[in-house]
Amino acid sequence: MPAARKAKKTRQSLRGQSMRESTGFMVEKTLWLRILTGMALGVMVGLIFSPEAVGLWDKEDAYSFGEWVALPGIIFLGLIQMIIVPLVVCSIILGIAESHSLEFLKRMGTRLIPYFLLTTAISITIGLAIVTFVKPGLAIDQTITQAAIASGAVEGRIPGTTFEDLTIPQRIANLIPANPAKAQLNRDMLQIVIASILIGIALITIPAGTGKPFRDLCMAGQVLSMKIVSWAMILAPYAVFGLLCNITIRIGLDALFSVGLYMLTVLAGLACMLGVYAFLITVLGKRNPLAFFAGIREVQLLAFSTSSSAATMPFSIQAAEERLDVRPEVSRFVVPLGATVNMDGTALYQAVAAVFLCQVFGVDLSMGEMVLLLLTTVGASIGTPATPGVGLVVLATILTGIGVPAEGLALIIGVDRILDMCRTAVNVTGDLTASVIMNRWLGGAHEEGAAPAKV
Repeated sequence: MPAARKAKKTRQSLRGQSMRESTGFMVEKTLWLRILTGMALGVMVGLIFSPEAVGLWDKEDAYSFGEWVALPGIIFLGLIQMIIVPLVVCSIILGIAESHSLEFLKRMGTRLIPYFLLTTAISITIGLAIVTFVKPGLAIDQTITQAAIASGAVEGRIPGTTFEDLTIPQRIANLIPANPAKAQLNRDMLQIVIASILIGIALITIPAGTGKPFRDLCMAGQVLSMKIVSWAMILAPYAVFGLLCNITIRIGLDALFSVGLYMLTVLAGLACMLGVYAFLITVLGKRNPLAFFAGIREVQLLAFSTSSSAATMPFSIQAAEERLDVRPEVSRFVVPLGATVNMDGTALYQAVAAVFLCQVFGVDLSMGEMVLLLLTTVGASIGTPATPGVGLVVLATILTGIGVPAEGLALIIGVDRILDMCRTAVNVTGDLTASVIMNRWLGGAHEEGAAPAKV
């Protein structure tokens, strides 16, 4: 066997070994079962101590208790977010470098970007259709609306300078990270992804010996990031218990009931989007959708519990390669890129929430304004940071453009975390669906003898 091929197989073996060591315990130690248990206990304990429900404690003591219980969750998310940037950068660079072909990248790019835009448009269309048919905003009592706005629940939660008022040419020019350090500081993931793509492409075009030290550095960065992820996942069951307990303590049952129809509308839209993925897997991926969903159920659960597709990204890559038999050069490019630009669940939620608030405030949208809302939501969802709660920031921008006061977010801010968990699971499912489809379109199974998919 040539030395170059042997070295390549060694590198893949080291990376694969790191993936298995860091994520394999999800099944071996029934992490998914412990997370489900933590979710159930978190809601139950939260209801017991919520001043709006059973109310064993007064509001101040209950909120203080909720902060302490949520501490493991805050630490967990902090550990994950600490390594998001190096993990995304190393994954994309390695994914591109191991393709060893600019032609391969061209083929993938010309298929992947239109695919992402199409599925995002489909998800928004589904959301607009369901919310227009159900009309959950008409079921809201105006006294509840005024009380929510008067409570000041939105104050300090929606930064006003997150999205600058830039022209389209300025936005396009802003995609290039002229200052990579600033992009990392601001967590501008779209700029970081573009910089990683450019570095990966450059790595292909230079002599292999010259680029080997940097490729090895990226390999080490990915392995180290995965190790930290494995440590963080030890906290996952306690994190989801604490976060859900704290949320339930603060919102109680009244908030859930008052916007219950709105929540059901969002969930119905997300369920329809999962149906779309099943259709795409069957028709375009030529896979059994039941086997596909069985292979990614642990990843979906982790996405649900963390509310972050970036936090789940290592597990998505592992599932794509180990369970869905997606080539590493495909999975390590599609999944990190998808975690930044393929936000189908988030886009659907934003469309439903925007029309819901239009119904609440009596803002009538014409068909043309609906189309404009669809296009705006597609654009706003691309590059949305893959971290919890950021959907509210994007939604505030969309609402301003259609004449709905941002204060209306007070109506839905209490249940946003729960819906955030659901839409993140859909986002991650979309990334894995894209990985399977791109893998088939770009040549199918692994070269050098692929093993059957593990599902």
